[in-house]
Amino acid sequence: MTTSGSNQVVAFRRALRRAAGSLERDLPWVTHREPWAVLVSEYMLQQTQVARVLGPWQRFLLAFPTPTSCADVPLSDVLRLWEGLGYHRRAKSLHDAAVMIRDHFAGAVPSEVEQLRSLPGVGEYTANAVASFAYNRPVAVLDTNVGRVLARALANRRLTAVQARALALELLGRSPSAPFNQAMLDLGSQFCAAKPRCATCPLARTCVWHRDGGPDPAIASAAVSRPQSSFLGSTRQLRGVVLRHLREGPQSKKALLAHFDDADAVRGEAALEGLVRDGLVRTSGHRLSLVGD
Repeated sequence: MTTSGSNQVVAFRRALRRAAGSLERDLPWVTHREPWAVLVSEYMLQQTQVARVLGPWQRFLLAFPTPTSCADVPLSDVLRLWEGLGYHRRAKSLHDAAVMIRDHFAGAVPSEVEQLRSLPGVGEYTANAVASFAYNRPVAVLDTNVGRVLARALANRRLTAVQARALALELLGRSPSAPFNQAMLDLGSQFCAAKPRCATCPLARTCVWHRDGGPDPAIASAAVSRPQSSFLGSTRQLRGVVLRHLREGPQSKKALLAHFDDADAVRGEAALEGLVRDGLVRTSGHRLSLVGD
């Protein structure tokens, strides 16, 4: 493992700072450092492509410009604005987080990682991202994109989770964390992707893997996620069908299941039961509705 004064770490850090301007993506939350806006973007970006988040993020903040405005509405209102994003448990977690921020943090998104980790649905990555991007706290952000950069450009070997975290913090050094972490994310997303674009990467000259070659060290490294299962025909798709119809208003269980063909009827019912267990749908006799309707 490298040390804090290693030539490779220093050279890469300097090169990244120089290239940061050319790496910038036109993402509204990058220049919108208001903590609630950052927090909402991070919830939405979990397991979801950036392009799918742009519109919903803007609509959500227009409807709920503060944590308290979100906390004060029923969950069903949040679920309606979550349309198109999938993984609807995140919507409930965000709503629950807004309630917690209102009730326990005087309506202000907390700035410390430990406090952020106490919010529903917030793990290590999201807590560090909000602490860095909203408050410029000296923490490193480590996700799939950054994990690939570290494994290839700095180590040229597979990294464990502990090694990746240590190397990410070492690379950050004393740099202002928000622009530095954003540059790492931008680099990983645009050049150090699953299929790397080494020929045009502005950091290629300081990348150990590009220089020394060998098998791709990013494969199976820590913080590099596995491909998601297919959406078509999945339980996620069936849950989406149920929620899409319940956004229009309460329906009977029979009417809901009529939206599925015979082959999917049993799985559709299981998806519905899962939504009830997750606290997204409620039952009242034979009627079903979004929680809050």
